Amino acid sequence: MTSKWLFSGAFAFEAGGWASLLGNPTLSEGLYLYVLPHAAASALLAAGLWLVLPGRYRWPLPWSPLLLFSLAFFIPVVGTIGTVAGVFGGLYFPRRAAEQGWQATSVPALPFRAVEQRNSPLFNDGGLQDVLQLAGDPEQRVAALLATKRMPGHEAAPILKLALRDPEDDVRLLAYSMLDQQETRINQHIEQLLQRLNSEPAALPSTHAALARWYWELAYLGLAQGGVLEHILGQALEHVLAAQGGAYDVDLDLLAGRILMAQGNTEQARQHLEHALERGINPGRVAPFFAEIAFMERRYDEVPRYLSAMPDAVRSKPPFLQAVRYWL
Repeated sequence: MTSKWLFSGAFAFEAGGWASLLGNPTLSEGLYLYVLPHAAASALLAAGLWLVLPGRYRWPLPWSPLLLFSLAFFIPVVGTIGTVAGVFGGLYFPRRAAEQGWQATSVPALPFRAVEQRNSPLFNDGGLQDVLQLAGDPEQRVAALLATKRMPGHEAAPILKLALRDPEDDVRLLAYSMLDQQETRINQHIEQLLQRLNSEPAALPSTHAALARWYWELAYLGLAQGGVLEHILGQALEHVLAAQGGAYDVDLDLLAGRILMAQGNTEQARQHLEHALERGINPGRVAPFFAEIAFMERRYDEVPRYLSAMPDAVRSKPPFLQAVRYWL
């Protein structure tokens, strides 16, 4: 009810001010007869509109009612009509709130994976190495080490070795334990095969082949260094050559080539790889090793040709992706 009286008073003062101008007063009289009623009308209108505003628009004082007064007083007629239309239009015809299509979230802690995918092998070696080097929380680094259990041994070993330099004792001990487990498992297989070699002469070729692969596994995972590595590579080569005395297997030629490459004997390594290629091995399997031999022998112009012979699916994945990007 108060707002209605204020609006009525504002209309009366405004109408009286305009009516006073109909008597052709002088300039000074016209200003006196119009400005005062117009100011009173603007003040009453501002007060009436301020009362009908929602609570959050009434503050802060005095700026909210002063804005309404200024619009009505300094813009005669148009300002009054516009202010009234704006306030009542907003009250009776509010704009509908737009439906929010996104939700703001905080930056997740490293490493982050969706909950529904935690049972799948999502980590690759580069990502886990980043966690070990950059994550400040030791529990996150421990979680990265545990994730290597889902990875092949040759991919997990470099990550575990990186963790051996971690400043946290728990991380270093866990990495050492996991590496020791891998080495112990391989040594147990070698010991069992050596016993079998002495007790089952009929299984000699297959036993020699298995021994060669397990010795190579020790070297390939980087679990041996220096003189021990040279001894293991020698044992691997001895057993793979002994296994080739039985039924021929192109995989044995490939394995012999890789062992000889690790020993630095690129000439004999290339002969074994070429022999495997003549016996029908997939050229894409030996192409990366020919490329590595060409690089080791500084025949750099041949490297792109061998890399181009690799299947696209192999070239687009680590560890060949970086090499392919550089050479091709």
